[in-house]
Amino acid sequence: MTFCLGIKTKQGLVGLSDTRITSGNETTSSKKVFTVNREKHSFFIMTSGLRSVRDKAITYFSEVIEKQDESFTKLFHAVNEFGNQVKNVAKEDKAYLEESGLHFNLFSIIGGQLEQDSEPRLYLLYPQGNWIEINRGTPFVIIGNTGFGNPVLKRSLRYEDSLEYALRCAFLAFDATRISANDVDFPIDTVVLQNDAYKTFEKRFEQKELEHISTFWNNRLKNAIAKLPAEVLNSALGVETLLSEEKEI
Repeated sequence: MTFCLGIKTKQGLVGLSDTRITSGNETTSSKKVFTVNREKHSFFIMTSGLRSVRDKAITYFSEVIEKQDESFTKLFHAVNEFGNQVKNVAKEDKAYLEESGLHFNLFSIIGGQLEQDSEPRLYLLYPQGNWIEINRGTPFVIIGNTGFGNPVLKRSLRYEDSLEYALRCAFLAFDATRISANDVDFPIDTVVLQNDAYKTFEKRFEQKELEHISTFWNNRLKNAIAKLPAEVLNSALGVETLLSEEKEI
């Protein structure tokens, strides 16, 4: 499984992905982020699904970028073309994969800004090649292992938040997933794109660099639970009955 997350804020985009690759009983690490940085052309692609499908689609798309990059003036043009390459791979390999018992599968998060985009854009591309745009109403999207990180983001993240705050939320969403699923793990890759910067900044983090944040967050959660104004819940423990019996004695 995979954890890839894209966030859209008023200041730009944040992306985070794990690097765990699971194949049967074997686990390895591999980068799941592909970036393009050219003059007034900057975007990233994060993927979840069959690695062979991902690698082939990215290879085909890289060839298109080399030859036709100047023809893409808005990000959705590039998203459409990557979708075309995913469909090309499906035409070539889908039937053979399904004969082998493998489901053709590739979800992609694509974020960036090209010269005619008024602001950075964020898209979710489906294996069929169609897509949706992620907007400020729900300013994030997860592919892969989606369940464990959602509560952190839904409770904490807003479109108006800063990139720094969004990156912190992204890590906590990953950390919640990592401790709940054995197929998501360090190292992690992050990408950040500020409005009108046209330069996606990449950074990789190892577990030892960030484990102090996990420890801090775990301790804060435990302290917060202990201090919850939850006396009303004591009735479920029979606390009130016990107190009354003690007074009678």
